[in-house]
Amino acid sequence: MFGALLGAAIGAAGSIAGSIAKNKSLKNLKDSLERRKRENENWYTRRYNEDATQRADAQRMISMTEEAIKRRNRAAAGRAAVMGGTEESVAAEKEANNVAQANIIGQIAAEGERRKDAIEQQYLNRKERLEDKISEVDAQQQSGLDIFGNTLAGAGNGWNLGSRIEDIIGKNKSKE
Repeated sequence: MFGALLGAAIGAAGSIAGSIAKNKSLKNLKDSLERRKRENENWYTRRYNEDATQRADAQRMISMTEEAIKRRNRAAAGRAAVMGGTEESVAAEKEANNVAQANIIGQIAAEGERRKDAIEQQYLNRKERLEDKISEVDAQQQSGLDIFGNTLAGAGNGWNLGSRIEDIIGKNKSKE
């Protein structure tokens, strides 16, 4: 009888220790997922709020366009001087170049909006996956707590430890 009681107690202790270890592991996993969720939010905030015209590729395109416009304006002024063109023709060439530059800036801004949409979609997808994983961990933790509670209940009721202890104590008293 004492062996059965001892076995039940050892089994309960093992279940409790296993539940505690599993819960600690799940807590660490949840903390890691929460950290990744914060990192995702920081990444989104940083990338979404970037100025598209300040990116290196956009700055390069703008610089190249400005250099091309300067060359075209100088060429137009040179042609006007050599061929006897009017100031109006030079002004028209400069205006056309300014329109070209504005178009480039508009294209960069439009590409920036498409990029923002892609960043937002990527952020939302990551966020949803992380929240699903966190929910799974929460469910596993709750399941572990239920098992832990059932183990304790089983130790007290299912194995009738209270009556077994009384039986052992009673048998020892009757031997006296």
